[in-house]
Amino acid sequence: MTRRLAALVALVAVVAAGLAVHRLLPASVASDVAGDALYAVAAYTGLVLLLPRARRPILAAAAALWCVAVELLQLTGVPVALAERIPVAALVLGSGFDARDLVVYVLAVVSALGVDRAVSGARGRRAEAMARSR
Repeated sequence: MTRRLAALVALVAVVAAGLAVHRLLPASVASDVAGDALYAVAAYTGLVLLLPRARRPILAAAAALWCVAVELLQLTGVPVALAERIPVAALVLGSGFDARDLVVYVLAVVSALGVDRAVSGARGRRAEAMARSR
């Protein structure tokens, strides 16, 4: 499986999980943290899908910066105004600033980076083993 295809599969799974958290779980600190983490992982995975050859630390930095920028935008009230007109905008831009979210975003992006490295490493070792066995 190519990295782009793996990223697409992962992104679909992460978005589905995020929507499930949003729709099915009661509002709580745990569901808020889970949603924030899935949002950050989706940002990283989306960048991998768009730029599969880019260096992982650059993708991670870009994903974290996106998440932080969106969180800071919430201080302006623009996301709330947009969500009033286009309700789905709240899923992308959020609604209220929470400093805790900044920490969750960074930790989730670092975790996504680690999983990406581990999966790519395992895929490389498997390809190497198959090449040697031929």
